Amino acid sequence: MHIIVLYDISSDRIRLKVSETCLDYGLDRQQYSAFIGDLTRSQQRELMRKLGDLLADQPGAILLIPIRGDEWDARMEVFNAAPADSTVTEDSPTHDPQHPF
Repeated sequence: MHIIVLYDISSDRIRLKVSETCLDYGLDRQQYSAFIGDLTRSQQRELMRKLGDLLADQPGAILLIPIRGDEWDARMEVFNAAPADSTVTEDSPTHDPQHPF
C-alpha cells in the first residue's frame, strides 16, 4: 500500500534518526520531512513503532497516511527536475532521478 510519512520534530538528532529509518524502509524523500513509498500494513505498524520509540517523550509529531491504489492513481502533481548542471545531494528533496511517481 502506498504511504506518506510526514513529521515535525524539533530535535535535530531525532529528526535525523527518523529520516534514516524511513530511508531504511525504502521510502523516498519528497521534502525534508516527507517521505513516500510502498509498505505492507505490518511494515507500516513496525515503522511507526520504531519512529515512536525514537520520538519517545520528546516534542514532535509523526504522521503515516496509507493511500489505496485507486486514490494514489488519482493523485495530481507538478514536478520539475533539477537542472542538469545543478548539484543535487542525497539529502535533497529532489534527489530521485527516476522520480518515484
